[in-house]
Amino acid sequence: MTFIIGLLAGIFGGLLGVGGGVVMIPLMVRMAKVSQHTAHGTSLAALVFIGSAGAATYTLNGAVDVLAAVLLATTAIVTAHFGARFANSLPEWKLKRYFGIFIILMSCLLLLKPHLPRVIISHVGFMKALVLMTTGAATGFLSGMMGVGGGVIMVPVMVLLAGMDQHTAQGSSLLTMVPVGIAGAWTHLRLGNVQTRLLRGLIPGVIAGSYLGGTAANLLPEDDLRIIFCAILIWTGFRYIRASSVNKVSRIEHVSEDV
Repeated sequence: MTFIIGLLAGIFGGLLGVGGGVVMIPLMVRMAKVSQHTAHGTSLAALVFIGSAGAATYTLNGAVDVLAAVLLATTAIVTAHFGARFANSLPEWKLKRYFGIFIILMSCLLLLKPHLPRVIISHVGFMKALVLMTTGAATGFLSGMMGVGGGVIMVPVMVLLAGMDQHTAQGSSLLTMVPVGIAGAWTHLRLGNVQTRLLRGLIPGVIAGSYLGGTAANLLPEDDLRIIFCAILIWTGFRYIRASSVNKVSRIEHVSEDV
């Protein structure tokens, strides 16, 4: 079961160049029957291996900016810890609602990415470092909280504001996911939100799916894939928001009965 979850997450991630967390988490909650908190922590642990495998491939092709990855990770590894602890402090229904809103916003960003203007602040120097470190801080918190790699945020910023080409931005994002994922996953592990038994199926599934998705991406129209993928995510996001509202009402009614 977990291999299938990883495979599907890897295929979608490979097709569109994003991390598989937004796919893995809903599938783990629905198919593996784990809590939302456990799904976030376990997804983040799996993304460490996704980032490692992906970054190695991009590095061999010379498409990684190590300095940019270091600048992103410098702030992200700090905020990932706080994001993970914040997620753990939220009740289940509230974390589901935030995750639903998050994936809807990320879907809109994916849809708009090809149409966003390039407003390059600087290719080098202090301003570029500031942009990357600020992006790393925001991405790290969201990564730790939402259990995702954050590539959907980092890549557009690197392309649109830091002047990188698409391939280098994706490779640098994947490299950044490794230390950030370790920091966030370690915090989730200490909080009891990582089920290591699930990783035995998720990791090989994601690696195989990433290869298949990356291969298929060269054969299928990217714009059509992006629209289909985002439509599925938006539908999933609204289901999460609706489910969180139902859970909240049920919880309030249960408390009222106890009183």
